Amino acid sequence: MDRNQQDRQQRLYEFITLLCRHAGEGTAFLREFWETLSQDEEISQELFHYMETGQFACKALVRGYTVVDIMVWQIDHFKARLDRREPGMGDNGDKMLLMAFDTFLKMKKEPEKYVRMMQGETGTDYPDKY
Repeated sequence: MDRNQQDRQQRLYEFITLLCRHAGEGTAFLREFWETLSQDEEISQELFHYMETGQFACKALVRGYTVVDIMVWQIDHFKARLDRREPGMGDNGDKMLLMAFDTFLKMKKEPEKYVRMMQGETGTDYPDKY
């Protein structure tokens, strides 16, 4: 690994450490997330791009889905937790970002499972859902 790659990895690790801290995630989650992310160059580059620009490149794809698609899908779950007043959620953008990338990494390993979930779990804003 050359010096630029080492610097990039160090900066990304520091960013993820801050995300975990702000999201209320512990060191076990950080270690597992970092290990998985480090093994996936495409998703790692996507997160690095976000870290650098504050915008999504949407170049990493799993079955046609991007991390933004996952964020939109997960917002419904965050809204449901907010509606139930679950502690620790609030409007925690860092947690949403971190969980979207974590799910994206998991989706890459088990695409069928997550595609099925994303296509089957729709919004809560219609009668008789629950």
